[in-house]
Amino acid sequence: MALDQFRGYTVLGMLLVNFVGSFAAARAVAPALAHHHTYCSYADTIMPQFLFAVGFAFRLTFVKRLAAVGPRAAYRHALKRNAGLFLVAFAAYSVGSNWQQWENAEQRYEVLRRWAKQDLFQTLAHIAVTAAWVLPVIAARPGVRVGFALFSGAVHLALSYWFNYRWANTPPNGVDGGPLGFLTWAVPLLVGTLACDAYERCASRTKLAGRYLFAGLLVALCAYGLSCLHLKPSDLDGWKFDLAVSAAPPPLVHRDAKPPTNDLFTMSQRSGSVTYPLFGAGVSLVVLALFVLACDVYRFRAGVLETFGTNALAAYLIHGLVFASVKPLTPRDAPLWYVSLMCALALGLCYAFTRHLQKSGLFLKL
Repeated sequence: MALDQFRGYTVLGMLLVNFVGSFAAARAVAPALAHHHTYCSYADTIMPQFLFAVGFAFRLTFVKRLAAVGPRAAYRHALKRNAGLFLVAFAAYSVGSNWQQWENAEQRYEVLRRWAKQDLFQTLAHIAVTAAWVLPVIAARPGVRVGFALFSGAVHLALSYWFNYRWANTPPNGVDGGPLGFLTWAVPLLVGTLACDAYERCASRTKLAGRYLFAGLLVALCAYGLSCLHLKPSDLDGWKFDLAVSAAPPPLVHRDAKPPTNDLFTMSQRSGSVTYPLFGAGVSLVVLALFVLACDVYRFRAGVLETFGTNALAAYLIHGLVFASVKPLTPRDAPLWYVSLMCALALGLCYAFTRHLQKSGLFLKL
């Protein structure tokens, strides 16, 4: 129940920020509801929570399947499942620009660049590729998974220094780290697997919540410490690896800075920098601690969170259809009351459709 409520909260948060984040009135009142690519906003905490929840559930189900059917069948099932999710992503995320002339090579490459950097590699594709990436260690002992997370983050940092940071911040700009984002998305996913281990081993839910809270604050503090490091990409650094250290402003305070910062350690949703998903993993642990207390200790249960949490994939696909219908009726410069009204309409429709599926016993899962 705690995980379902946590996942439902994440879906609800996604609906909110995906709708209001693009409107000037909402950004003026609550800038943390939008992505700014120069710090970790509230909007930036949503994606790491999805990967965290995936890691928790993946570890839980894979270990059970491994014991029941053996390694070969278990790994084959996981690969098929994530390949299927990637195909769903391919179908769900339409290409944002059109290749109109066969002989126009420049237009063809532009369409492919935008497709790879913005259109295809969004939430579902990142989940599929990241889960496949961590598959070799998903059943391993905790130390191996921690080492693999560190390795993935280090590889991403090296590739970012070489070319990926500049590529992700060159129009068309990347989303969630682009095709190489799976390297840092492995961090919250693997932290989720460790949270699953703790959930199964700790009988006292009050103590478990305390451990989650402590670990989450520690992980977030480590991410903040890393954000105090400063390193420019190779084309600006001259391949000198000139690493500087200075205190960074608090990451959850809005800063009027225009991306990119040319700093590999800036918490950036666009770049998928290692500090960003690491900080998000810490936030995920803190939020899960609150839900463990609420659900497992005080028996709290919110129907709307259960609806979204138990049918998250359906809710995700439904919200794309609903927003495509409601957002065109909302001008970018609309007043806050109108944006709030249309947001309520969109979220209400998403809930109504997902609730209908739940009442009918229809759950979309891979």
